[in-house]
Amino acid sequence: MRLRTMVRRRESWLVLLAVIVGALAGMMVLILRELAYGLQQLLYQLEPNQRLSALDHLPFDAAFIPAAGGIVLGAIALLLRQRKSRNVDLVEANALHGGKLSMLDSFIITGQTLISNGFGASVGLEAAYTQMGGGVASKLGDLFQLRRGDMRKLVGCGAAGAIAAAFGAPLTGAFHAFELIIGTYTISTLSPVVAASIAAILVASLFGHGEPIVTITRVVDIGMPQVLLILLIGLAMGGIGILLMRLVGLMEVAFQRLRAPSWSRPAIGGLLVGGLALVSPAVLSAGHGAVQSTFSQPPFPLALAVSVVILKVLASAISLGSGFRGGLFFASLFIGAVLGQVFYQLTELVYPTLLPYPEVFMLVGMTGLATAIVGGPLTMAFLALETSGSLPLTIAVLVAAVASSMLLRETFGYSFTTWRFHLRGETIRSAHDVGWMRNLTVGKMMRRDTKSVPELISLDEFRRLYPLGSATRVIALRDDGSLLG
Repeated sequence: MRLRTMVRRRESWLVLLAVIVGALAGMMVLILRELAYGLQQLLYQLEPNQRLSALDHLPFDAAFIPAAGGIVLGAIALLLRQRKSRNVDLVEANALHGGKLSMLDSFIITGQTLISNGFGASVGLEAAYTQMGGGVASKLGDLFQLRRGDMRKLVGCGAAGAIAAAFGAPLTGAFHAFELIIGTYTISTLSPVVAASIAAILVASLFGHGEPIVTITRVVDIGMPQVLLILLIGLAMGGIGILLMRLVGLMEVAFQRLRAPSWSRPAIGGLLVGGLALVSPAVLSAGHGAVQSTFSQPPFPLALAVSVVILKVLASAISLGSGFRGGLFFASLFIGAVLGQVFYQLTELVYPTLLPYPEVFMLVGMTGLATAIVGGPLTMAFLALETSGSLPLTIAVLVAAVASSMLLRETFGYSFTTWRFHLRGETIRSAHDVGWMRNLTVGKMMRRDTKSVPELISLDEFRRLYPLGSATRVIALRDDGSLLG
């Protein structure tokens, strides 16, 4: 009881609780990552440290593995169809429920995401990472009976720790929490969120994780012509991100119109994804191996790069539209990197010396597209900088992130997360706390201490009940209790 009181009253104790949450989130990331990679190695017969999306070719029989994963998800859907409640994720929990998360919901979402990614569907694990990190934080907050505001902060700390551990990027994790989970940045949120990110990074580093995805060592001069080019690329990436989100919605509608039962849709989607994987295995899973291969090899020929982008976009839209669970966080990084190669080759045709390094285009493409999909410009800018180890490119990634974000907000208004809410009829556009407004009713706002008298009361009786100065107003009621005046 004393410890609970200290956590509620002292910010330093809340920071200590955030450190514990961050460490637990880091452990969750390591466990889930190993489970997903282990499942992929078992199903696809991969060598140790070999990544699914980096395969040179896919055997024909392996193309049916995503469909098998769809069958498993369909069976789970049949088992869960009696549940009346809908699974709640972090953004919805912080926006509508004051940070309250069900661990059962978290386990269901995480399990479905793990199966989807492990069987090769074109989705990422970041949703599972943040869901478990936020779920653990919510349960600890319940244990210490945190106030609504502190509970929301702690759930943000869980998400920050998960993203920080997943990418080895503490600032990315922190700003993911600020922009996407908590919904705002304040001084009071800085210490616990950053502490959680650092704790998660330390836990990940103990097990040899947290290295940058790519490393860019070139010194690049960014002047006005380069900034204008990067601005155009950022705007183009924002537009492509909008098209991708629209395509996911169209795929959902297309699968809903199929006469096949709903539980069979993931299997049908898995067959389609497997067919695309026969053309290019890069469409499988989130794309970690494909991103590393993209940066370590010379740029693809223009036609090949365009075809890889189209295949990955289709695979991601089919996976999500058919009912696989996951997100487009890492898929957007891969698609953006390959699109960066496309813009590099187009620029080479027009102005070869303007920006002669393909890695810069790829980093800008990653930032621009991921900003449109994820919805956090500073989150994705810091991710590009921290995962590449190239702070001199700060101007480039910030320009791309801002341009993409502005186009998205002016023309579309949703990130992928909030677009999914919109498709199912929800009105929230961010994690800002609007739940207390929804719970506010007329009955709760009305005063119950109002003085009243029946309409036929005499003046003497009225003066006896309410002497001069005892009340500012008295309500007269009819016999049936309705208002008279």
